[in-house]
Amino acid sequence: MKTLLELDAVAARYGPVQALQDVSLVVREGEIVAVLGANGAGKTTTLRAISGTVDHSGVIELDGKQLKGGPEAAARAGIAHVPEGRGTFVDLTVTENLKLGAYTRRDRTVKDDIARVATYFPWMADRGGQRAGTLSGGEQQMLALGRALMSRPRLLLLDEPSLGLAPMVVREFFRIVRDLNEKEGLTVLVVEQDARIALDASARAYVLEVGRVALTGSSADLRGNESVRRSYLGY
Repeated sequence: MKTLLELDAVAARYGPVQALQDVSLVVREGEIVAVLGANGAGKTTTLRAISGTVDHSGVIELDGKQLKGGPEAAARAGIAHVPEGRGTFVDLTVTENLKLGAYTRRDRTVKDDIARVATYFPWMADRGGQRAGTLSGGEQQMLALGRALMSRPRLLLLDEPSLGLAPMVVREFFRIVRDLNEKEGLTVLVVEQDARIALDASARAYVLEVGRVALTGSSADLRGNESVRRSYLGY
C-alpha cells in the first residue's frame, strides 16, 4: 500500500505545556488507522497538527508533499477534519451545512455530491431544510461527517466521534465509516477513547501516552495486548 500521510518527529505545545513530543506515524492509502490514549495523551493535538490548526515542529507529508500553512491549505490538499464536538453550524439547515463542506471545490457537481452523501444518510434527503440545531446529537455527528465528505477528501480525520452518543448510534456511525472505506477507498485517521470500537473498525492503531507513541501495531494484535486490554478495553 502506498503511504498517504506521514508524520516525522512532530512536536507541538500550548504555551508552556508540551502536548506532542517526537510523534511519528504513517497512514497508508485506503486504510483506517486509530489513535488511542487517555485524556491529555495528545490525540486531538495530533489531528490539529495535521489539519494546520496548531503550530508544530517536525515534518508532516501528504502524498510525499510537505504540508505547510493553516487549515485552508490542509483542506485544499485534500484533508477533511471532523473535530471533537462536531462543529455543526446550528443556525444553518442540513443542506446549507453540506454545501459549506464543498467550499474548496470549483466544479459544478455539488448537487450530485449531496445526493451521494444521502445514500449513506437517507434521512438527509427528506430533511434538507431542517435547522441543524434541532437535530439529535447523533444526527449532528452524521451531518458533520456528511459535510466532510462533500469536499471529496483524500484523508478524513475524525476526532472522538463517539463522544456523548448512545452505543447504538456509535455502532451505526462506524458502520458508515467502514462502508466509505470499503466502497470508496476513503482513508481515515480516527482518534477515539472507545478503544474497542476503534480497534474493531481499524486495520492498525497507535497508542499515545503523554504526547509520545507508546505502542503501535495491527488492531488485532493490540486487542490481544495485555496492557492495552487492561488500560483501554477493561478486561
